[in-house]
Amino acid sequence: MPLPPLYDPDAVRPMWEELSDCRVMPLHHPEDVDEMLAKPGTALMVVNSVCGCAAGSARPGVTMALQHTRIPDQMGTVFAGVDRDATDRARGYMTDVPPSSPAIALFKDGQLIHMLERRHIERMAPDMVAANLAAAFEAHCETEGPSVPREVWERSARERMCGSNVPIFNPTFR
Repeated sequence: MPLPPLYDPDAVRPMWEELSDCRVMPLHHPEDVDEMLAKPGTALMVVNSVCGCAAGSARPGVTMALQHTRIPDQMGTVFAGVDRDATDRARGYMTDVPPSSPAIALFKDGQLIHMLERRHIERMAPDMVAANLAAAFEAHCETEGPSVPREVWERSARERMCGSNVPIFNPTFR
């Protein structure tokens, strides 16, 4: 039986749309995570979060990095507290790394090769996250970027949005 969301999926919609606007696909089920990470090549996995303002640097940092000239072959995101089973599965691929949200991982052929944990991200501004990821993309990725045209990226919701005020989800009150 799937774990129910802790946060209202509609309340966090802008937080995953910011990534999906730049072709980072929402992965709602564990099988979605397995499918993406089974593909050959590079894959970016973002553990999105409402927890703390680190998420407000992670999302814009990821979208900025995806404007780089090299980007991963596959890009996906799970939402901690919403896509709970998918998040658990994604974290299972992040070997030797304690659970963290937000978190940003780069894989090559299913193997973790670069990781930004919350403890790193919370000390970084979005441009620092972007620079870190762009350097990893340059070293490991071959797909030509950007993920979307600059004008699409500029229209996306890139802002330092902290979800600390998102209420706990209780579907009985809907």
